[in-house]
Amino acid sequence: MWGWPLDIVAVKKAIEGLVEQRRDELTAIARELYLFPETGLREYRASALLTDLLGKEGFAVERSIAGLETAFRAVYGTEGPGIAILAEMDALPEMGHACGHNIIAAAAVGAAVALRHSLPQGAARVIVLGAPAEELGIGKVELIRNGYFEGVDFAMMVHPSSKRQVIKKYLGLAKLGFTFHGRAAHAAAYPEEGINALDGVIQTFNGINALRQHLRQDVRVHGIITEGGIAPNIIPERAACHFYVRADDLAEVESVKGRVIACAEGAAKAAGCRLQVDENERVLAPLKINYSFYRLYSAQLAYLGLEESAAPADKNRGSSDIGNVSQVVPTIHPHVPIGQGIHIHCEDFARATVSEQGRMAVLEGAVALALTAADLAASPGEREKITNEFNNS
Repeated sequence: MWGWPLDIVAVKKAIEGLVEQRRDELTAIARELYLFPETGLREYRASALLTDLLGKEGFAVERSIAGLETAFRAVYGTEGPGIAILAEMDALPEMGHACGHNIIAAAAVGAAVALRHSLPQGAARVIVLGAPAEELGIGKVELIRNGYFEGVDFAMMVHPSSKRQVIKKYLGLAKLGFTFHGRAAHAAAYPEEGINALDGVIQTFNGINALRQHLRQDVRVHGIITEGGIAPNIIPERAACHFYVRADDLAEVESVKGRVIACAEGAAKAAGCRLQVDENERVLAPLKINYSFYRLYSAQLAYLGLEESAAPADKNRGSSDIGNVSQVVPTIHPHVPIGQGIHIHCEDFARATVSEQGRMAVLEGAVALALTAADLAASPGEREKITNEFNNS
């Protein structure tokens, strides 16, 4: 049954023992990143910490890859299936690790180190990809563009959550920026001389709000005003807003994006402004679910005696560049629990990443990922099922 002559039970016991042995070291990584949070593309300290550790463990490390200073690739092994474990590192502005990327990074490194010491030579190529700026939708997109998923057969990572949820769906995402250009004038003395750029922004919001009645239930459109003028007695000559457009599929994202742009164009015409439209070229894809791959991960949770949440996979969805990875290689993105009722992008979530439950989540993620990778390495049949589902879906 197994692709290499070693008892899988012994391998799994070795993985569990290795993660337990490195418990303090792995949880210290998550705490270090928590104490020194770095926003997207500035994860210098985090990247150095992770690559230094992997280098000491015998991984061949490439730093500053894909045109990103903090991105990296660390590889151990030259034969067998290529199994990539993804390490996110970036924090949120002002909130720190309120999305738990410190746990993601620590679990990824823990899984890779456990595999390096438990798998025999030739069983697999273990690849750790340091993916910066997930919050900006940059890291994994650029790793794909620059060929760093070539030679990768399977990709995986864990994400902290309020639940132990194996399958959670993600929406596609496009980002739009609108800048309205008008003409300044004294708002009381010479209002007839001005063209109010802020009117263009406000009417864009009004148009989008009217549009919502006619959008599919999976569609999300949300935005903020990023520039609205400099003083109440000066008619704003420049105003700007930024919108996200999300949906289940990229065709709908593209369709709704066009309608949102039309709202801005109409607002600009009504206000007499000139409109500048900025479309972010990095569109995030929805997560392509590979049920065979997820079942393999679920089997590891059953082996560990851990119960999955029954929460719906399509509830409380966001977006991530992991969706782009899932379009090019079979991918899983399960969630590990750090505290019931605590939700991402808030300060309570950041603090929970270094709580006792947060520390347990690091260890759970490291063990479950490593066990899944070991089964992949050991079973050509499982690899074939996962690959066939990916190719036919």
